[in-house]
Amino acid sequence: MTKTIAPAPRVGIVSLGCPKALVDSERILTRLRAEGYEVSPTYEGADAVIVNTCGFLDSAKAESLEAIGEALAENGKVIVTGCMGKDETLIREQFPNVLSVTGPHQYEAVVSAVHDAAPPQHDPFVDLVPPEGIKLTPRHYSYLKISEGCNNRCSFCIIPSLRGDLVSRPINRVLAEAEKLVKAGVKELLVISQDTSAYGVDLKYAEADWKGNPIKTNMLELSRALGDMGVWVRMHYVYPYPSVDAVIPLMAEGKILPYLDIPFQHASPNVLKSMRRPANQEKVLDRINKWRDICPDLTLRSTFIVGFPGETEEDFEFMLDWLSEAKLDRVGCFKYEPVEGATANDLPDQIDEEVKEERWHRFMEHQRQISEVKMAAKVGTLQKVIIDEVDEDGAIGRSTADAPEIDGSVFLNGDTEVKPGDIVTVRVEHADDYDLWGIRID
Repeated sequence: MTKTIAPAPRVGIVSLGCPKALVDSERILTRLRAEGYEVSPTYEGADAVIVNTCGFLDSAKAESLEAIGEALAENGKVIVTGCMGKDETLIREQFPNVLSVTGPHQYEAVVSAVHDAAPPQHDPFVDLVPPEGIKLTPRHYSYLKISEGCNNRCSFCIIPSLRGDLVSRPINRVLAEAEKLVKAGVKELLVISQDTSAYGVDLKYAEADWKGNPIKTNMLELSRALGDMGVWVRMHYVYPYPSVDAVIPLMAEGKILPYLDIPFQHASPNVLKSMRRPANQEKVLDRINKWRDICPDLTLRSTFIVGFPGETEEDFEFMLDWLSEAKLDRVGCFKYEPVEGATANDLPDQIDEEVKEERWHRFMEHQRQISEVKMAAKVGTLQKVIIDEVDEDGAIGRSTADAPEIDGSVFLNGDTEVKPGDIVTVRVEHADDYDLWGIRID
């Protein structure tokens, strides 16, 4: 008699917010896939839909609520998790029919809710999960989350109330995950956290065993060990603590990419004080110059906020002058937006929206001119490029100066003989304000 096998339950997922939330989604899917669930790319094909929300800004909350509403309308069985899940009352007021609401990185609760909505099948003879887990990024790059939470108390931010204080992952576990990813074909590891420079401080930089040798839980030793894996390693969310200085020589040696993502947020000492962030930007400029002396190819990316409460025209001009001196390579800018629960909401001298808009445009034009000069200087140079996409028109990749989705691209028009994940040498033929065009020479 032939045994009829019932179709496996299928789960859809909508992942919103930052790369750290994306990693949470990957961990949830890895667990569900191990239990036999299939991943549905559509609402119609799913037995339940998980919406991993973002609750950092009001605009992000609005996007999350819209996604929940859409999932309910299209599917009906919706499980809500993520940062906005902390505000269960608000979610249930608008959507009383959601099956479950949980906060960030509550994986067990999410999996349990999926079990209730679509019970799993059990087949112990089938291994459904590759060793590296389920990934939502392309095969050739992956985010590597090294910690949860944050010990900083910036006045505009509610991350500690959403995700708690810093909790570092043991370094041997991080390295074991990285090794599995590399063995699976990952060519670029993007190290993420809320505060990468503080990695290990909660563990008092405890030693762990890695391949028979002791290794301390800190950013330097993590960078060195990842650099030994023979892939691109890109550091994100790095605060400019003095300990960062020791990592720059590794970049100069080619162990890790010469790239630092540092969220400066502002440059005016007055505004930085109101933000509860370090206000020694002159010393930071000195350190940037020293970093570039050690590693001339260093790329510095950052984000800034304009229109923070109390920001005067003088403060804003100070920031533009600082940018002119710092000459950062990649810069993003946000207009200040109140976040429910942030202490900055109570600061005096809130800025009018028209002023925020005007300053944002001035900031972006100022930085565009800096970027235009820096990009033009790359014409005629040779750049290592990792390929992201290939179609009939050619290939699109990124240089060592470009993180996926947030930085620029390198276009290889007409080159169809490469594939995603290839790392090639490109001679730059043309540049605009943010992107490059070139010809492969190897």
